[in-house]
Amino acid sequence: QVQLVESGGGLVQAGGSLRLSCVGRRAITSVFNPLHLAWYRQVPGKQRELVATVTNSGDTNYADSVKGRFTISRDNSRKTIYLGMNNLKVEDTAVYYCNAYGTGSTYWGQGTQVTVYS
Repeated sequence: QVQLVESGGGLVQAGGSLRLSCVGRRAITSVFNPLHLAWYRQVPGKQRELVATVTNSGDTNYADSVKGRFTISRDNSRKTIYLGMNNLKVEDTAVYYCNAYGTGSTYWGQGTQVTVYS
C-alpha cells in the first residue's frame, strides 16, 4: 500500500515557483519522526538524482544544481515533507519522488511530474 503521497507538481514557466508536498499515510505515520527525508527526481533514460535531504534533527543538504533555489522542510505534526522550488529552470523538468529512510526501512512515493517550459 502507498505510504507516501506526493502532490503539487504541474506545468510552470521558467522562472516560476512550485511547492511539492508529500504526506505520510498508514503505518509510516507511527515511525515518521525518526526518519530522514529526501526528495529525488528522475528524467526518462537517466538515473534517479538526489535533490535535497532533511535529517530527523532538521539538518538540510542540497544538490549543487538546486542550491539557493529549492528549500526542503518537514512538519512532523502533519507527517509531511515539502519542497519549495523557486526560479525554476527547464532542466528541473522531471518526476519528483519523496523518500523516507531509517529504522531499517525505506519508503517511496509514487512521484509527481514537474514540467518547466521556456
